[in-house]
Amino acid sequence: MTTSDFETKLARYAELLVHTGVNLPTGGKLLVNAPLEAAPLVQHVARAAYRAGALHVKVNYVDQMLSLALFEDGSDEAVAFLPEWVALEAEKAVEDGYARLSIAGDDPSLLSGVNPDRVALRSKLQAQAMKAVSEAVGGFAVNWCVAAMSTPAWASRVYPQLSQDEAVARLWNDIFTVTRADQPDPVAAWNTHLTELERLTTLLTEKQYAAVHLKSELGTDLTVGLAEGHIWQGGAETARNGIRGVPNLPTDEVFTAPHRDRVDGWAVASKPLSVRGQLVEGIRVRFEGGRAVEVTAQQGEETLRKLIDTDEGAAHLGELALVKASAPVAQTGTLFLNTLFDENAASHIALGRCYPTNVQHGENPEALLAAGGNDSLIHVDWMIGTPGTDVDGVTATGDREPLMRGGEWVI
Repeated sequence: MTTSDFETKLARYAELLVHTGVNLPTGGKLLVNAPLEAAPLVQHVARAAYRAGALHVKVNYVDQMLSLALFEDGSDEAVAFLPEWVALEAEKAVEDGYARLSIAGDDPSLLSGVNPDRVALRSKLQAQAMKAVSEAVGGFAVNWCVAAMSTPAWASRVYPQLSQDEAVARLWNDIFTVTRADQPDPVAAWNTHLTELERLTTLLTEKQYAAVHLKSELGTDLTVGLAEGHIWQGGAETARNGIRGVPNLPTDEVFTAPHRDRVDGWAVASKPLSVRGQLVEGIRVRFEGGRAVEVTAQQGEETLRKLIDTDEGAAHLGELALVKASAPVAQTGTLFLNTLFDENAASHIALGRCYPTNVQHGENPEALLAAGGNDSLIHVDWMIGTPGTDVDGVTATGDREPLMRGGEWVI
């Protein structure tokens, strides 16, 4: 890819994030959270936003190495210290109606050598402090989007056999491909894709299955009971401010809320999980009555267990998502070690908090709880789908209807 081609695609990508991702309206305000290396992309985003009539673009640059410095050289008191104003600033941005664009690019195993107790403590403190913001964003109080960019640290993990420059270029190419930014009119391409996802979510919501059963050649044999009055979502979503955007770029999933007490069987991971700066591989979890009762992993088991011990809801499921095995991310053949991408290559489940928008009247905490929705400080997706996964919808009478065969939709 020549420099000119790259700049053209980068500009198209920025336009996509502004017009399709957050769908920023005239007079809108935008908050961008991004790694330091994202400055060239963020500059394109800012220009696209102001051309769209933005009133203000606020950018928070994050240096991941500062987290490493805290855990390696900071005292226990420093790890446990989080100024109150950090959460207040974020809450105020939501209150003021700022759309949120988060650009990912972290090294997936940066904290692999760090004491997991310190990481778990800090993660829980941050989750507690930002709970109001997480709930507001998860409930679509504002329009938001999560996307990614190629950074040297991340690219080198994904393509360790390449030189750093080659790895960065290869990862950028993958990002442009799966987000359709390499197409002449990415926005039009996304509109076509979003129409198909809407067809699936409408059909599944109308079915109101009592449960979904997944079975794979790796050992997954899992029955996921669904929340009462559940709603399937995927693709574009309309926030409570009336703006319709796409929360994840890329996205190929359709997802809904499990019933927290009606999940039984084995879930076996089909891809590693990158969480809290560490990799967890070979996950096997048995659920009984909705709760994870047996938990093992070939690598990072302690991290996984501490994640599940975060609070009572962390041992239950908050999301079931179905993704076809031939989705664009899967077609790259790349393990991205990043949930935003890997979750769009395989069907998956999430430990922890459910999205209130996945349940009728879910904006009411009491109604959400009564329907079987789950609450927690965490929401962590991990992949269980494979090219051999079969998925059935289970009716209230116990009848089964095929939804996927060999990882592909049959409805």
